[in-house]
Formats: sequence, C-alpha cells, structure tokens
Amino acid sequence: MNPFERTIKTVLAAIFAIWLADSLRLPNASSAGIIAILSVLETRKSTLTIAFQRLQSVLLAFLLAVCAYLLLGFHLYALAVYLFIYVFVAYRLGLEAGIAPSTVLVMHLLAEKSLEPDLIFKELSLFVIGAGLAMLLNVYMPTKEKEIQDFYHRVEAQMKDVLYRFEELLLKGSWENKAEHLNELDETLEQALRLVYLEHHNQLFQQTNYHVHYFEMRRQQTKLLRQMADHISHCHLKGRESQQLAQLFQETALQLSEDNTGLGLIEEIEKLLLIFRQAELPQTRQEFERRATLFQLLQDMERFIQIKVDFYREIS
Repeated sequence: MNPFERTIKTVLAAIFAIWLADSLRLPNASSAGIIAILSVLETRKSTLTIAFQRLQSVLLAFLLAVCAYLLLGFHLYALAVYLFIYVFVAYRLGLEAGIAPSTVLVMHLLAEKSLEPDLIFKELSLFVIGAGLAMLLNVYMPTKEKEIQDFYHRVEAQMKDVLYRFEELLLKGSWENKAEHLNELDETLEQALRLVYLEHHNQLFQQTNYHVHYFEMRRQQTKLLRQMADHISHCHLKGRESQQLAQLFQETALQLSEDNTGLGLIEEIEKLLLIFRQAELPQTRQEFERRATLFQLLQDMERFIQIKVDFYREIS
C-alpha cells in the first residue's frame, strides 16, 4: 500500500467512524476516529492481527479498570493503579498494541465517574466502530502481481548476465565491474522479496508461498554466484578446461528460467566431473591447485543447480 492509498483509507476510516459514532449518539465520538486512524495498517493481515490484539487488550483494560474504580473510587490514584497493572500485564501477554486506545476509553469512565453497563457498552462500541471500519477499508488491497512478474524477468536477466560474464572471464580473462553486477542483483532480489512478503501478508484466505520461495531460492543461488566469482577471478585453467567450463556457464545461462527444473544441467555437470576425475593426476603443485579450483567451481555449479531442483521438488 503506497502512502497515497494509506492516506485515503485513514481519512475515510476516521471520518466515517466519527460520523457513525455520532449518528448512534455515542459519547466521545471522536475517539472512534482516533482508533480508526491507529487501526489502518500496511497489510490486511497486520490490520486483522492488531485489531484482534487490541480487542483482547480493551477487554482486559475494562476488567482491570472496573476493579480499580470499584475498590479505590474515581480518583487519579485509582487510574495510576490500573495503569501499573494493565501496562505490565499487556506487555507480558503481547497486547501492548492496545494500551493507548484502551486507556483513552477507560479515562472516559473516570471522567463520567460511572460504571453503568450502558456507558461501558457505548465505550466498547467506539472501539468496534473504529477498528471495524479500518478493517473494512483494508479489505481492498491492490494486487502487486504485475510488479512481481517484472521482478521475475529482472532477476533472471541479471543472473544470466552474471553467468555470461563468467563465460567471458574464462575465455578472455577479464571482467570489469564484477562487484557492481553482483550488487545490482542483490539489490533487485531485496526489492523483490520486500514486495512478495508484502503481497503475502495481504492474502488472508488463499495464501501462496510460491513467490516467497522462488525469490528466496534465487537469493541462495546469488550467494553461490558471488562465491564462484571469487574462485574464477583467481583461477588459471588450461585452454580446454576453460572452454569446457565456459560452455557450462553459457548453457546454464541459456536454460535459466522459472520453468526449467535444472535436471538436465545436473547431468551435464556429472559428465564433466567424471571426465576430470578420469584425467591424469596432477604432477606439479600448480596443476594440483588448478585441478582443485576446477573441482570447486564444478561443485559450486552443482549446488547452484541443485537449489533449483530442490525448489521444484518442494513446490510439487
């Protein structure tokens, strides 16, 4: 929900709450507007969750306030005793979100110096009207599906670009602005995850974790890409080895998409590992280090693809 949408909802909730409370001839009708303002939150789920917590908090507050006023009378020290017990218990029970609106309503009882059931009912009605209208207005929440799909394309395009850069580095020995490309990918993923988590919390009844799992999967793969970038920058492979590995990165980039399961690429990596295992043993320290780097890169690539394979198994 953008700032403009939230402003409109907050204004409408407050005005309608005050109007409805006044139409029902409830005292302190403006309090319903204040409660409505406090109850319009970022997502449907947070609005519903906080409203339920505040309802529990209001009921607890009135129970303690009635006891305090009955035992100590309608005095300031009675309010102090109520606040001490109520605030402590509310924090212990995780109901602190209702402390402010509940105490405002309880103070109305002190101002009226009355515990008449009719007055208590009217005060509770103010809460129901304010919180209820906020929830009603938050039923409408525009979908972010188009923006999410745009992030799918952006993330995949940037990941392909990094894989093609790996290919270029192996074949030509240079990759300018390595950190910049990886940082851009990290930033795009962070933006995507913020959006999909927001969308997730706006779904109350038909929730889907697919978007969340997908971008979390891509974030895991990106961590491996950064690790591989460091390994490639310091490796010096033979021409044939560089070409074989470069071809693997190119093939991975070509097949990288939401729909690809990655099983075919796993088979290709296994074939390469078998070829390199059957090759002659290294004779010098330099050859040993080169072979170790090669195997590390292939294992990183295998983990990179396996993350996608596991993702598809999980959502299936």
